[in-house]
Amino acid sequence: MQAVLPRINQPNIMPNPITSFTPQRIIPLVANGSAIHPQASIIGNVIISPEVNVAPFASIRGDEGTPIYIGRGTNVQDGVVIHGLKDGRVTHNNAEYSVYVGNNTSLAHQAQVHGPAKIGNNVFAGMQSFIYKSEIGDNVVIEPTAKVIGVKVASGRYVPAGEIIKTQEQADKLPVIDQNYANKDLNHEVVEVNKELAYSYPANYYMSNFKA
Repeated sequence: MQAVLPRINQPNIMPNPITSFTPQRIIPLVANGSAIHPQASIIGNVIISPEVNVAPFASIRGDEGTPIYIGRGTNVQDGVVIHGLKDGRVTHNNAEYSVYVGNNTSLAHQAQVHGPAKIGNNVFAGMQSFIYKSEIGDNVVIEPTAKVIGVKVASGRYVPAGEIIKTQEQADKLPVIDQNYANKDLNHEVVEVNKELAYSYPANYYMSNFKA
């Protein structure tokens, strides 16, 4: 992948400070076709793929646990926080990340993802949900205010609103998404809206040569 420096008129996209655990200043990589709102903050070793919409007051802070990866077509909505512990890692395709978020996933308003954490494709993490030291499979719905801590959630499950899932036994008993589940199509609708928003904020585009 290739990238150039952030544009001067986007001071909200900046390198991390140098510390004992991040000894190099790394500039975020943000692909063409993604929109970073001026009131969002992207810091350090962060990779943003195409068709990503990052909304106002979101914080993706790659200054401690790194790198943080956001997949193609994913949306990071208002007030979302993504950060990671310096020593925690997850693996995807033989590469290590502090936080890995797959493609066409929605992180809804005020959701928090704290690494080490891995989130698969086509996931909906609802408003004020919390994901920490966990791995979330594909096609999962985490309903608003639910918390997932220290477990693996299998693909095709949902976490009911307000539930706190902190043992693997709880995670293994989560209900399966079927045709009767009211929110089975929610993420698809949210992703399509946010992809259009990403293309409709041209003043906020970060222009680079990064191709994902």
